[in-house]
Amino acid sequence: MYKLIIFLLIALPIGVFAQTVTTGTVFDYNKKSLTLPGVSVRNLNSKKVTTTSSTGKYTIPASVGDLIEFSAVGYHTDTLYLTSLLNRSIYLPVKSTSLMDVDVKGVRMNSQITDAKDPLAEKYTLLNTGGNLGRKRMKDKVGGLNLNLGYGKYKREQRKEAELEEKEMYQEEIDAGFSEKTITDLTKLQGEDLKHFMIIYRPSIESVKAERPFRYDYHISKAFVAWQKLTPQQRKLQDLPKLKPN
Repeated sequence: MYKLIIFLLIALPIGVFAQTVTTGTVFDYNKKSLTLPGVSVRNLNSKKVTTTSSTGKYTIPASVGDLIEFSAVGYHTDTLYLTSLLNRSIYLPVKSTSLMDVDVKGVRMNSQITDAKDPLAEKYTLLNTGGNLGRKRMKDKVGGLNLNLGYGKYKREQRKEAELEEKEMYQEEIDAGFSEKTITDLTKLQGEDLKHFMIIYRPSIESVKAERPFRYDYHISKAFVAWQKLTPQQRKLQDLPKLKPN
């Protein structure tokens, strides 16, 4: 009994720590393989702060739902909403400083700008405001140029990447909880019956997200009751409506 208490006292902090940190690597957005050392990583919820190592890696205390901010000199600041504590790759875009090279006189003489490309054209586009309003702004605003940041596209890509990571995380959880071994242990199904059972009653990502933690044993048991009511022909159909767990 004494040894068990000592083991729990030692093991518990390690388990808690493993569940309350997030890790990752910060890269240059243009040069995907270039890691960024010295990036400030700040948890906006807990106010914890750290910096990336010489290889761009970071570890910071965090929980699901926290906002993590990444900032570095010469780069746009990015903020990440944690949907999980999985290891992540962060890509920071470089700030543009090239407007000093614009020929103001040439801009005023033309109502349209052509080939006015910024060196960081992947993320930024120079726009000219046309018409009478545009000509007025040309007089008032150093040629009337506006900088339209294509940063929204980058943010959409980040969100899409986060959604894909979340989807992959749930698929891996379902694969583990709704595995052949687990189903066979509970239902004794094997062979073709096991295969068709898994196709018909595999839980969807939406149902797993709606019930946390998802009770896989209960889902399998309930599905098996429904399975037993099917005819041999129905058990071979893959387009039957899936079971909706309570």
